[in-house]
Parts: sequence; structure tokens; C-alpha cells
Amino acid sequence: MASKKVIVVFGATGNQGGSVARAILEDENICVRVATRDVTKPAAVALQDLGAEVVKCDLNSKEDVNGILKGAYGTFLVTNFWEGHSKEKEVKQGKTVADASKHLGLEHVVYSGLENVKKLTKGKLEVHHFDGKGQVEEYFWSIGVPMTSVRLSAYFENFLNIWKPVKASDGDYYNLVLPMKDIPLDGISVADIGPAVASIFRSPEEFLGKTVGLSAEALTVQQYADILSKTLGKVVKDSKISLEDYEKLGLPEVKEMAAMMRFYHMRPDRDVQLTHKLNPKVKSFSQFVSENKDAFKDL
Repeated sequence: MASKKVIVVFGATGNQGGSVARAILEDENICVRVATRDVTKPAAVALQDLGAEVVKCDLNSKEDVNGILKGAYGTFLVTNFWEGHSKEKEVKQGKTVADASKHLGLEHVVYSGLENVKKLTKGKLEVHHFDGKGQVEEYFWSIGVPMTSVRLSAYFENFLNIWKPVKASDGDYYNLVLPMKDIPLDGISVADIGPAVASIFRSPEEFLGKTVGLSAEALTVQQYADILSKTLGKVVKDSKISLEDYEKLGLPEVKEMAAMMRFYHMRPDRDVQLTHKLNPKVKSFSQFVSENKDAFKDL
């Protein structure tokens, strides 16, 4: 164990961090150290069964973070804005890991970052769950931590919940209620993120100091609808809803989601070709829907 590189994975009991932890665990030369507030959580126990070292750690505690990173080669960090709906808390957590990484001399941090939309648009647009990650990303660079920032696309998994097709009130068909006009929307399955991050850790000379945008493919809402129709045998259409009408729907987090869609209209930089190089088995949306047909059964 002592001769192996140690990579600490934060957020490993969640979907994104779990995908990363499982992918890195496939490398026999690496010891995966999982950070979790609850070591008895089923997801933590499952990772331990796969060979991970599971350690109790609270991201809000500088002492915990320094303790778990001690002796590590690198770390993967994802923070969860939605847990506390606080950009400030997310930024504080990210900076705590950045400071500890610098102090302890970690050789490679892979950070799940996003654009600082407020800064990019000179204050015209705010996307809180992007902006906080963007601030943390900037902080990592500013203090000289050897880092790769990975910026993700929308999850295909969103189509199983918040973006699930909605039954039309005026006919026997379903609508995708996404205000994207005809602008392609980058997407990826969360399960495919881990192998891409594992590839980045294996090639530090290529990716240190860089920002990498991950996307399996970019499709218009109509193309997403066509794939759902073909695979599920139901008629799914693009609702063609405007951003203004979308904001009036009163959905949970609708203003935050609308702001995110406005930013997606600007086509943030995601690299489909590089993503397929990092993870040659990355799934298309068609493959994703085929593999998850049961989850759409109640349409």
C-alpha cells in the first residue's frame, strides 16, 4: 500500500465522485482514499468493498481536509452547491482544499469546475452553481496548485428526472420542456465521467495546467426528442418553450435553471473529440436511453 500513489476522492458517495472513485480503483498502482462524512453510508461501504480506503472527513473542516490529504499524490474534488444552496459555502470548501493541496505539495488536483458566468458576462448573467466553482477554479490557479479543471456538460441523467418528458395536455404525446431554441446542448452520462478523469490522472504531463470540457455529444432538443421517440416508442417533441415562458412555470430552481440555459445558449467550450479520446467507451444519448428504458416506463 505504501508504494502506491494515493488519490483522495471527495464527493465519492455521490454520482460524480462515485464514478471517479470506481474508475480509479481499476488501477492497481493507485490507492483510492474516499472522503465522506458518514463512513457507514451504503455508497461508502460499497467503495470500501471494492478496495477503497474510506476516511471520515468533513469538507467544512480545515483539520479534516489537511488530515485526509496528507501523504496523497493527488485529489479529485467535486463540491455540491445544491446541498446547501450556498455559493459562499461551496467557495469556502473549494478554497480549503486548494490551500491544503498547496501546503502539502500535492502533485495533481483534478477539480470539477465550471465557468464563472458572472465574470464572463460582466455581471449581466449569474448562474450561482457555476459561478462558485468558477471562483474556486480561479483560486486554484492563483496560488499555483498543479491542477486540471474538468468542466462538465449537462447530465443525460437529467432526462430521467428534472428534464423528463411531460405529457402534453392537448394530445397523446410528450414534450421536452427545455428553452434551448435550436442551439445544441452538450451532454454526458455521469457514469462516463470517471474513466475520463482517470485518463487525465494517468497523463499529468498532457493535462496539468489545463481546462478540459467534457461532452459525449451535442444535440438540439429536437434531436434529443427524436432519440427518445425512437427508443421508447412514444412521441416526444420539443416544446419550443421560450426562456420567458419557462421562467413562469414555477418549477423548483427555475430562475437558476433559466440562467443556466441562457449561458448554454452561448455554447460554452466542451470538447467531444477529446472526451472520446479520454474515454473511448463514452455512451451516446441513444445508448444511454436504451440502457435506461425501464426508468422511462411510467411515461
